Amino acid sequence: MSYSPDEMMCVAASRALRDRAVCFVGIGLPSTAANLARRTHAPHLVLIYESGTLGAKPGTLPLSIGDGILADTADSVVSVPEVFNYWLQPGRVDVGFLGAAQIDRYANINTTMIGGDYQHPKVRLPGAGGAPEIAASCREVVVIVRQNRRAFVERVDFVTSVGFGSGPGDRERLGLRGAGPRTVITDLGILEADPATCELTLTHRHPGVDPDAARSATGWDLRVAHDVRTTPPPTPEELAVLRKLQQT
Repeated sequence: MSYSPDEMMCVAASRALRDRAVCFVGIGLPSTAANLARRTHAPHLVLIYESGTLGAKPGTLPLSIGDGILADTADSVVSVPEVFNYWLQPGRVDVGFLGAAQIDRYANINTTMIGGDYQHPKVRLPGAGGAPEIAASCREVVVIVRQNRRAFVERVDFVTSVGFGSGPGDRERLGLRGAGPRTVITDLGILEADPATCELTLTHRHPGVDPDAARSATGWDLRVAHDVRTTPPPTPEELAVLRKLQQT
């Protein structure tokens, strides 16, 4: 059964979420992957959206965090301050699921601006939202982003959400509770933070992808694991559920 690179990426990202985990979800690709996980191998995955919806079970993909389908299907709706002060900051969320406009070798994320300076950027992006708190406080973070040289840069133009700063020890010095972005899933493969250096390393390649293609799509000298594994392709069930989800 044929599939696209984006479908491979969403399926791989969904597999990173375990059943019964509490997941703080961003809109877009993270939401697609999280809802796919809930419809396949993780039916008891608890989805939290920034708008205050706890245990949301949307029948269609939400258009924004303010989409009414999230409140209509949630176990509970609380205030935004309560989501952050009671759930996120004390470390009650297992996984933060984020996207990125730019990401660097230490998994720092930019969703604020591209080029120029903060006051006069070439491109003004949507901004931080709750991403900095998610990156700081979730027990671990998964990032999903298409891999190309515009997104995978030597150094992000603006650090919206801290990954590992400049390397080992930075998260601890900043007092960040969570373990940080341990996994970055792209349309080419899966990168994981090296336990010693914190630098993103290609550990899985998607079927048909040469590791050199991932290197060419990266704005720094991407490290590749000695034993790069091949991601299992999507199953017919995963593809069918994903396509139905995207059509609704």
